[in-house]
Amino acid sequence: MSDQKAAKADLGAPASSKKVGTLRKITSGVGRLTRPRRQFEMPNETGQGLKIVIATDAWKPQLNGVVRTLETLGNILTSFGNEVCYITPNEFKSVPLPSYPEIRLSILPNRRVAKIINEFKPDAIHIATEGPLGRAARRFCKRRGYPYTTSFHTRFPEYANERWAVPISWGYAVLKDFHKDGEAMMVATPGLMEELKERGFTKMRLWARGVDLNAFRPGDRSFLDHLRRPVFLYVGRLAVEKSIEDFVALDLPGTKLVVGDGPQRAELEAKFPEAVFAGPKFGEELTKYYQGADVFVFPSRTDTFGLVNVEALACGVPVAAYPVRGPLEILDGAPKGCGSMNEDLKKACLEAWENRNPEECRRHAEKFSWDAATRQFIANLEIPGFDEDFWLRSAKIID
Repeated sequence: MSDQKAAKADLGAPASSKKVGTLRKITSGVGRLTRPRRQFEMPNETGQGLKIVIATDAWKPQLNGVVRTLETLGNILTSFGNEVCYITPNEFKSVPLPSYPEIRLSILPNRRVAKIINEFKPDAIHIATEGPLGRAARRFCKRRGYPYTTSFHTRFPEYANERWAVPISWGYAVLKDFHKDGEAMMVATPGLMEELKERGFTKMRLWARGVDLNAFRPGDRSFLDHLRRPVFLYVGRLAVEKSIEDFVALDLPGTKLVVGDGPQRAELEAKFPEAVFAGPKFGEELTKYYQGADVFVFPSRTDTFGLVNVEALACGVPVAAYPVRGPLEILDGAPKGCGSMNEDLKKACLEAWENRNPEECRRHAEKFSWDAATRQFIANLEIPGFDEDFWLRSAKIID
């Protein structure tokens, strides 16, 4: 597409609206404003709430923490009276990512992304992933001079290194370039923030993760009584970067149960026939698998957080993991009975089982509040001209 045609695709946002969009109030023509912060008149005193675009290349039917995080965020924002527009691969022609067909790559999304944003007239734009849709939204914002925020969810440099031997330094160079022009890059934990700072990332803000304590809760453990106990459970994508083989290769008593799907599933099923592969599960059925398990095992060394760990704890199930980013942020300092971290994963599994305390697991999970995480997300939308109080009041998320 020529630059001239692309420019036409980016034009056409209605010039007037009953609700004055925040983005249009702080931008004019092109280029980012550098004027000092000041408090603008609230555009939402009528109680309309905020209109927020979330662009993400990760979406259902994928089963992962990014999808559940963004979906839960949208549900909570909507419950407060805000309006969320997701831009996802489900709305575009797409092709499967080589060697990872569960991830869809949208084809030539620029014009349609521009159309969606122009028609929605958002107050804020958040770009959650660095794929084709994230890049299309970023391109639109930069051409129109719209401020936007991003978030760092996935260690793609490590994944690309595992799958295609791409040097990790190259991957982080690409990510730094992607995130550098946003007003803020949201990061899940302080530890990850420090690590990324050492790699040269800037303008980072904390956006902690939460768990849906109503959806994930202790319940009837008899759901898995047909399996030999103790039941050691893994939930997530079945891919090489998740180090699942570290778990299913362990000599453990009872049953090793794997819930999820991915490019490594057939290989793992053939190599470890004694493990039980249940396939992907969702909603209430997924909760039942958590509730029935004795220990949740998290063998990944590359996740930025690991939401599944908190979901297991919320269901009263202790966690066994390596002492790496993600589990360290969740389990370090947790009461005894919530799990174990050890470079010897088998030892961590057995310690978590022997010392399990379902009540302590649940109490610890309750510290990961989605309401607090959503407040944090909204506060991070602060951009030139608008302070944190502006966004929280606009989103009707007020102490």
